[in-house]
Amino acid sequence: MRTTMTVPLNERRQLINVAYRLLGSLADAEDVVQETYARWYALTPAQQDAIDVPGAWLTKVASRICLDQLRSARVRRERYVGSWIPEPLPAPDGSDPADRITLDESVSMAFLIVLDAMTPAERVAFVLHDIFRYSFAEVAEVAGRTPEACRQLASSARRRIAAQPVLPTPADQQARVVRDFKDAWEAKNIKALISLLDPAATVIADGGGLAAAALHPIEGRTQIARYAVTIADRAPDMHFLERTVNGEPGLIAQVNGQTTAVLAFELTGHLIKNIWSIRNPEKLHPWR
Repeated sequence: MRTTMTVPLNERRQLINVAYRLLGSLADAEDVVQETYARWYALTPAQQDAIDVPGAWLTKVASRICLDQLRSARVRRERYVGSWIPEPLPAPDGSDPADRITLDESVSMAFLIVLDAMTPAERVAFVLHDIFRYSFAEVAEVAGRTPEACRQLASSARRRIAAQPVLPTPADQQARVVRDFKDAWEAKNIKALISLLDPAATVIADGGGLAAAALHPIEGRTQIARYAVTIADRAPDMHFLERTVNGEPGLIAQVNGQTTAVLAFELTGHLIKNIWSIRNPEKLHPWR
């Protein structure tokens, strides 16, 4: 007989993996999983026994909670100060909830940014079907739509991705460029910084109104290089460390041993195309 009051730990890992990709926030994903388990344990033993596949039930419930959150997030974003960037994930160290996130191309910052541009229904259909391989019939149960409608939603999501393709750069190549960028930034070498940036490079910062950050994107390699040097001048005690950010080479900025920013990068060849700087302290807890 199946044990009714426990669910294997690997189901919890699966739920966090799904919820993070749907929400772009580890903290929110953790809350969703807790709420999902609360609903499971609120069932009577008889109700639990009536569920043939607990993992599928849990995923369906968690995904529905995420869908509701995605819909309400669009309203909250209207009040968010500056740009919103997904919560960055550190490399697993065995002691953090992020250990339960499988780090692959579907959690790169560039890919999460594309996911965030989708409608809630598109994102749910694409993530559940294309990333986690649930059938459209199963996706339909979450989205409250027909399987054919979910198929169309996933197709629409793929067109969005095709319009903004995320082309992974080999990790060793990206690490070299990020290291060179770090060295040039610390040396306040504008010429070297410019040489590492794509002509149409963009920096987007997320302070959430809780930390100083540019409210609008900074565009163009010369403007970015000058901005970087200005930051270095204003914060002489700041130094940078190379770290894995969402499974890819990135940087963290520290002042007096405290992490004040996490930087994720997207490259085009050997040049930096996008930099995302997360300064909102509420998104930096795993990095402290």
